[in-house]
Amino acid sequence: MMRFDVITLFPDMFCAIKDEGVIARGIKKSLLEIHTWQLRDFSDNKYRNVDDKSYGGGAGMVMQVKPIRSCIEQIKQKNLNSQVIYLSPQGQKLTHQLAIEISKLESVTLLCGRYEGVDERVIEHDVDLEVSIGDYVISGGELAAMVLIDSVSRHVPGVLGNAESLNDSFFNGLLDYPHYTRPEIIDGQKVPDVLLSGHQANIDAWREDQSLKSTKEKRQDLIKK
Repeated sequence: MMRFDVITLFPDMFCAIKDEGVIARGIKKSLLEIHTWQLRDFSDNKYRNVDDKSYGGGAGMVMQVKPIRSCIEQIKQKNLNSQVIYLSPQGQKLTHQLAIEISKLESVTLLCGRYEGVDERVIEHDVDLEVSIGDYVISGGELAAMVLIDSVSRHVPGVLGNAESLNDSFFNGLLDYPHYTRPEIIDGQKVPDVLLSGHQANIDAWREDQSLKSTKEKRQDLIKK
């Protein structure tokens, strides 16, 4: 069982993965748990504010320490060893290998930033790891958290039900090979003969060759690595 605790201002966004697809099946099989925490519930004022102006001036608001810290402390009362991950453009890039490493943890707490981000003291004192899903900026950490949950959950034993993830792109450092399904011919386009041959050794060799070819054409950076 792997547990995700998500600190967010928009918990309803996570219905998109809790109620549909692979993640929902993992939850139904008691292999995954996703708990959302409304950060405003930890505000110390009647307006439920969790942000304030930035010291030193500048545009945008900054998420305050106290609500975030109080929420993390409550989560850790139930899951003392939960690793806190802050979704941030400045974080370590989410890769296939990092997703595998995170999947080995029993519990992670995902902190979703908004506005100009969180007070730096949260990152210094309360966060174990910053993770980025790419070199670009989005409106908040919720979508990034969902990407992380999906990519990590695929590696939790039993979630996919078989070894499907072994054929994923990046599993062996290369992109995936091409896939085909019925019909055999459509609009003059034919499935490669080798896939219809029934000769598994030839099929495996073709797939390996296609994987390498695709990586060379689309991701030269992976070849260099």
